[in-house]
Amino acid sequence: MNKIPVIVVDDSALVRKLLTEIINADPELEVVATAADPFQAREKIKQFNPDVLTLDVEMPKMDGITFLRNLMRLRPMPVVMVSTLTEKGAETTLEALSLGAFDFVEKPKIDVSHTLGAYSDELIGKIKAASTANPQTLVKSASFQVEEKLSADAVLAKTNSSSSLKTTEKVVAIGSSTGGTEAIKEIICKLPANAPSIVITQHIPVTFSAAFAARVNSTAAMHVSQAMDGEQILPGHVYIAPGDKHLLVERSGARYYCRLNDGSAVSRHKPSVDVLFRSVAQNVGANAIGIMLTGMGDDGAKGMLEMKESGAMNIVQDEKSSVVWGMPGAAYKLGAAELVLPLDKIAQEIMKLSR
Repeated sequence: MNKIPVIVVDDSALVRKLLTEIINADPELEVVATAADPFQAREKIKQFNPDVLTLDVEMPKMDGITFLRNLMRLRPMPVVMVSTLTEKGAETTLEALSLGAFDFVEKPKIDVSHTLGAYSDELIGKIKAASTANPQTLVKSASFQVEEKLSADAVLAKTNSSSSLKTTEKVVAIGSSTGGTEAIKEIICKLPANAPSIVITQHIPVTFSAAFAARVNSTAAMHVSQAMDGEQILPGHVYIAPGDKHLLVERSGARYYCRLNDGSAVSRHKPSVDVLFRSVAQNVGANAIGIMLTGMGDDGAKGMLEMKESGAMNIVQDEKSSVVWGMPGAAYKLGAAELVLPLDKIAQEIMKLSR
């Protein structure tokens, strides 16, 4: 069997060694070369023609962002960024995703061997997914795992039907993961200031979610922020789930509110799209519009089906424009969506449905 060739780029010899050992331990992957800086990496890419590159964000001689920008212009390929989970690291990593990086993982901590197994699974899973991505989709355009896969029942019990609402106010619920930060940004930046309220669950670390919301807000007509517990959901506003809590929509009379929940990971994610979508099905019902964007796995598929059963109109991003057609594909195969649209048509459809 042909193994997936990978090149590891990191200025730390210890990190290069650790990443190499983790990757080579998987029978489907092989580190064909390592590089200590972007100049070495450039030559190794020419020599070994890898399928995937892991790239350190901060390196000497040339930083990872500058190298990535040149790489995606001259030789587009799937890149998994290796980032520190800090405020500075968040800004840099979000910029990397905007330039076409496939996804990111945390910089490995050498002294925490008890968590290395989960880290290895995450790294290997993202490298394998990256190897199947379309580099051209990346140019145009995260999730920490737990062992047990729980359903939305762990956070919010399922009810037989949604409440009847005395309001026509629309709420748009969006779920996404790998590739989702740029997909969300593209949709939000195409919407007018008077667009219907939007609630979003994006798989992202807690240190990244506030920076992500601020990044989208800087270029959007709508007001974009990280959701706060108990705040009212208003038209013209976008609420993004914090990276360590589930976001739910609650209703009081004809008003909707954000509710943050610190419960168990659901569908192996926290925040979980399944949790958000179930809460929308129960509290918004036929006044909701569900959107499933690019992402690995199947989080949100069952919740989107519950939204459909409650009368919501659902859209999934098509496979061609998705970085990974895991989450939207799972929802589509479950029969949860009425429409399958390319990314550049979704904002227009949101406004059409909201009217």
